[in-house]
Amino acid sequence: MDGVHVALALLGGGAVGFSLGLIGGGGSILATPLLLYVVGVPEPHVAIGTGALAVSVNAFANLVTHARSGNVRWRVAAIFAAVGVLGASLGANLGKALDGHRLLFLFALLMIAVGALMLRPRRARAGAAPPPPLTAALVARLAATGLAVGGLSGFFGIGGGFLIVPGLVLATGMPMINAIGSSLLAVGSFGLTTAASYALSGLVAWTTAGVFITGGVLGGFGGLRLAMHLSVQRDTLSRVFAGVIFIVAGYMLYRD
Repeated sequence: MDGVHVALALLGGGAVGFSLGLIGGGGSILATPLLLYVVGVPEPHVAIGTGALAVSVNAFANLVTHARSGNVRWRVAAIFAAVGVLGASLGANLGKALDGHRLLFLFALLMIAVGALMLRPRRARAGAAPPPPLTAALVARLAATGLAVGGLSGFFGIGGGFLIVPGLVLATGMPMINAIGSSLLAVGSFGLTTAASYALSGLVAWTTAGVFITGGVLGGFGGLRLAMHLSVQRDTLSRVFAGVIFIVAGYMLYRD
């Protein structure tokens, strides 16, 4: 990689990490188009595998920071992630078997749906709340949602945080900041499962991933700081981010 591509990879990774730290998702949906159209990774499947690895490492880095701040509900997060890994493994195998450009077309449609979801207002809950009791109904809801989100994550090579965060809020009633922190265990696990599947097929650009990850760790630190202090503005930022997603999705549909 030359200096220009290193700088672009750092900036792209920083954007992904920032979004993961701030809202627990969103950035991973941009990892593949950033790698393809900004960094210059030539092949869609390589961009997906590389992006999945970068998102996984960045998510785990943000998870450590959120855990130190007491934002992670470990039991709920573990159930969601454990079941979702199965879905991610199945989804990754399906995604590799699909033509790369057709996969990008479907990916762009998913981005439009994600942007619409991010435009929905989220009611933030302030203050601490006790962990929800692990009833059979709650475990069933977590398992079903985790399996579905994991499958999408593996298929498209994304972290799935944009679906995990609202899913955790709806299933458990936990405050938004706890859903953001808890979601990162699943985001990291899903991304790692997808990345491992793609790596075994030789579809990861390791040097690019390393630079992208470095930018993501730095961006994630800034995103977490804002997440802790700007809960009201987070809805505004989500709307701006949704606008960016629509623009990128439109560009992908135009290109492919």
